[in-house]
Amino acid sequence: MTTTKKIMAKPIHKTRGELRASGYQPRSIKDELRDNLVQGIRTQTPFFEGIIGYEETVIPELERAILSKHNINLLGLRGQAKTRLARLMVRLLDEWMPIVEGSEVNDDPMQPLSRYSRDLIAEKGDATPIAWVHRNDRFVEKLATPDVSVADLIGDVDPIKAANLKLPYSDERTIHFGLIPRANRCIFVINELPDLQARIQVALFNILQEGDIQIRGFQLRLPLDVQFVFTANPEDYTNRGSIVTPLKDRIGSQILTHYPKSIELAKAITLQEAKSGRLVKVLVPDAALSILEQIGFEARESEYVDAKSGVSARLSISAYENLLSAAERRALLNGETETMIRLTDFAAIVPSITGKIEMVYEGEQEGAAGVARHLIGKAIRSLFITYFPSPEKLKKKTDESPYQAIIDWFGEGHSLDLMCDITDRKYAAALSVVDGLDELATKLYPQIQGTERLFLMEFILHGLAEFSRLNKNTMEQGAQFGDLFNSMLTE
Repeated sequence: MTTTKKIMAKPIHKTRGELRASGYQPRSIKDELRDNLVQGIRTQTPFFEGIIGYEETVIPELERAILSKHNINLLGLRGQAKTRLARLMVRLLDEWMPIVEGSEVNDDPMQPLSRYSRDLIAEKGDATPIAWVHRNDRFVEKLATPDVSVADLIGDVDPIKAANLKLPYSDERTIHFGLIPRANRCIFVINELPDLQARIQVALFNILQEGDIQIRGFQLRLPLDVQFVFTANPEDYTNRGSIVTPLKDRIGSQILTHYPKSIELAKAITLQEAKSGRLVKVLVPDAALSILEQIGFEARESEYVDAKSGVSARLSISAYENLLSAAERRALLNGETETMIRLTDFAAIVPSITGKIEMVYEGEQEGAAGVARHLIGKAIRSLFITYFPSPEKLKKKTDESPYQAIIDWFGEGHSLDLMCDITDRKYAAALSVVDGLDELATKLYPQIQGTERLFLMEFILHGLAEFSRLNKNTMEQGAQFGDLFNSMLTE
């Protein structure tokens, strides 16, 4: 997890004169970000801690965009840490920023923008009071939705203010500023930019390029100093909306994000993000975590899942939490203080999968739960051959299969029921009765002992079922294994 840094004491300067005497020089937010990044690169300070898998791809591109003083668009599918990247840019800001006290738009005491601050400085000069804003308060975020208006983002004339101050609507002091002016000298993030109506996107043109805004027909020259960061999903360009071309042309850098490129990176992300803290100690074999992550990889390639929508990294995180909860619940039911993840526990992650994938027509026909179970089976099949000899390749060889004793035991009419909530003792006893199962796991992985070897033993059974060497019936309470030929005759 990212570390929480100690907040330094607020500067002691309280007036514009004291600030001037301290040697303070105004600086744009883009210069501020650039200067602090340059210093951080020289000292090898990690500004984007907690972002795993982007060290050689996205983060260097983001740093180059900041060095170029660009507005940025992070383009990628859901669950690719786009918003988190934007939030971490706050670390590149100075810890404290001076403003004219009472300013709605974070006026720099040396370069005021608003009528309020200009009038106050004209009246009090160097005695003008200043306030200090911490960098954590210099991040403004807005989710783009079709109902967002120009007034929300830029502002509007406030008739009540005009009446109270007895001012005409053309007077700047009657304006109620929107989010963007209030984000002056801040990082402003618009999430899902294509969801903004085109006319609202047009309203951003001059802010990005010229710094002036128009409200109710009159132009207000307000050179705002904002670091814009936009996020967008590639699917949005064709599904819900688009980024209008003139606005896209004014965004300096468009950076493509991506999903983890390996299971190891995916595991590191899941372990970092998943909620911890259990009443029961739950052992998670590395093979179980690999299978869990493989489900996400399988979903992104599945013919049942809409690839354009993406499969968020949150699928694995939620599934991992449900997996731990399934084991924890079983241990609590059985009065145990510790337990281990089993492959039968993977039935508990189906709700985590069904809510995280968008299906194509074939997937809808199959049903959400059916697709989820299909993905789990595909993940087991894909990883089985990385842990054990491939049953398909063994068919083509004259040597006896290492699985023959196991298959023969079921061929003699035996079956095995692995119920989800049986105790660890009964679970071990059930697996131990299958001829050749313990011997094979020990032979292939002599260094793995105890409960983790039990997982490998169960893994062998599920793998053989996925390769059609055994029959597996999935039930609400667990799984039943039997001989494939006998099951076909029974059916």
